[in-house]
Amino acid sequence: LARASRDGAGFDRRHPTPPVTDPWPDLPGDVAFVRRTDVFDATTVPVGLRRAHRVADGVWGRLVVEAGTVAFVVEASGERFELGAGDAIAIPPGVAHHVEPDDEARFAVEFHR
Repeated sequence: LARASRDGAGFDRRHPTPPVTDPWPDLPGDVAFVRRTDVFDATTVPVGLRRAHRVADGVWGRLVVEAGTVAFVVEASGERFELGAGDAIAIPPGVAHHVEPDDEARFAVEFHR
């Protein structure tokens, strides 16, 4: 399993399969914050986030965990990032992924363009 850093910028590289990109990309410096979703928990997370989905072309996402644990899973490789409170991970455009929140999870998704 790979573990995100507190700032979302680096990872412990103990993963069972090769990553989509090594190292996992950070948010590019030339994108600007557009919006943030409501905060979700295990009971309010939309079903679509638990299934394979992608961020739109030209848009970057950033998963931000406030409490509990959320697994961010890359569909193509099966690579799994376990994110805890205070962790974040950039989501590149077009990369199929899903999330798996635990019962204590509280998280939001930011969008940048």
